[in-house]
Amino acid sequence: MNRMNATTPTPPDVPHGDVTVARPPRKPDGAVDYLRLYIGFGAMVLGQFMALLDVQIVAASLPHIQTGIDASADQISWIQTTYLVAEVIGIPLSGYLSRLYGTQKLYLLACAAFIAMSVLAGLSTSLEVMLFARALQGFAGGLLIPTVYAIAFTAFPEKDRGTANILMGMMLSLSPTLGPTLGGYVTEWLSWRWVFLINVFPGALVLVCVARYGSFDSGDSRLAKGFDWSGLVLMAAFLVSIQYVVEEGPKDGWFEDDLILWLTVLAGLTGAAFLWRQLSCVQPILELRAFRDRNFAIGVVLTAVSGAGLFGSTFLLPLFLARVQDFSPVQIGLTMVVSGATMFLAGPLLRAFVLTRVDPRFAIVAGFGLSAMGLWLGRNVTEDWGFNEFALLQFWRSLGVIMAIVGVQGVTLATLSPRLVKSGSSLVNLSRMIGGSIGLAMLSSTLAYQTALHASDLAAAIPVGSARAETALAVLTGRLEAAGSHAPAEGALALLGAALGREATILAFGDAFALLALVTAAAACLGLLVTAKSRNTGL
Repeated sequence: MNRMNATTPTPPDVPHGDVTVARPPRKPDGAVDYLRLYIGFGAMVLGQFMALLDVQIVAASLPHIQTGIDASADQISWIQTTYLVAEVIGIPLSGYLSRLYGTQKLYLLACAAFIAMSVLAGLSTSLEVMLFARALQGFAGGLLIPTVYAIAFTAFPEKDRGTANILMGMMLSLSPTLGPTLGGYVTEWLSWRWVFLINVFPGALVLVCVARYGSFDSGDSRLAKGFDWSGLVLMAAFLVSIQYVVEEGPKDGWFEDDLILWLTVLAGLTGAAFLWRQLSCVQPILELRAFRDRNFAIGVVLTAVSGAGLFGSTFLLPLFLARVQDFSPVQIGLTMVVSGATMFLAGPLLRAFVLTRVDPRFAIVAGFGLSAMGLWLGRNVTEDWGFNEFALLQFWRSLGVIMAIVGVQGVTLATLSPRLVKSGSSLVNLSRMIGGSIGLAMLSSTLAYQTALHASDLAAAIPVGSARAETALAVLTGRLEAAGSHAPAEGALALLGAALGREATILAFGDAFALLALVTAAAACLGLLVTAKSRNTGL
């Protein structure tokens, strides 16, 4: 702590001016103008939802996009990777740029760029144009996401922050749940181009409302003096490297691939150099002094875990339904609707009857605990599971997720000094993105490893030539002969191998659900370390 105080001086010529701290709009009589506040903030939340949704909605349309722009199977994955890499660079810059230009101006520029790049992506006919549009779209989306959090904790009076918090939590938790379903419907009914063009109308509405009602603070142009270009280069190198590693690592065998290995080394070196730079620079891009606040430090860790749990669970269940039960996108969407409905209905009810009456620590511990309980049900998943079993898993997981997210959001920024909230918001959202990426990489690797392990164990349990194997092959051969197969013996052997592989896959999914449940349960324990205290205005 002392070292951080000594090595992070405050620039005398670029003060943390009060003009950069958001305040609620006022009526002529001095009362808070709630109409302007909620319209402006609501529009920003809608823009944030668009940015969060864009990764998930596009994922459902990748096969159609691949055909439309004549891309290979390897190339098409870059549509998502490019967006995520650019987004993860934009998120930490958001806090600094919003202090420099003001939240309204930055938000309008970012939203306009997001809409323009959505149109370009929707009209693109080549991979190069698509990747260019996705990179700029992702960067603009990264600027949009954190600004909303900062507004919620500085522009809203303290008694109203719970409502703003619930609204943000609902949008955050709904985006990965609704994205694949919405993307599947849009692609099936219209075309893949509309998963991008669909952003135009709501984006235009956001622009109009934010331009009219979104003035909460002002920028401080003096912050442009002495911008930390070295820190920017180090940050970009670190984030691009780590994001690529966690995105592509599971596909390329992790450190068996030379590029993954060297990028991991680069991430370690540039990450350490960036940390040193931010602690010693007069005007850092990210105010790491926020980590002096205990609640903020714990909240960042919990946010990363919630990102892994939120994105991980919405990755596992649709994948199981598609891979094991052979569900269509529409069937998957109808099954997953339980998650969205639970979060949408539970959010306001929790705000009205629970979260306003209990300690936020209870919401964190109970939320992660309920989520872990729901995920733990998945350890016993089988191919015979129906809607009821999946609905029960989703209900407890979703109820816990919305409760945990709102609880974490409620304490992470609440005790920070107002002048650190914007930078803190960037750090919180960055931790969620990286936590989600690491969670997906962890689950992908777990599925691959455990599937191979279970396949080996099952094969050992039924060795070729054993009475058990011969009996199974005889039954299958008889069925194929009765069906008129020309090669019943070979077909029976293939069917037995496929059955063992299918069973190994199901067992691996159970292991992945159990692992995610244990990580989530550990977060519930960590939530006990959060302290109950008022805002620290002297940080």
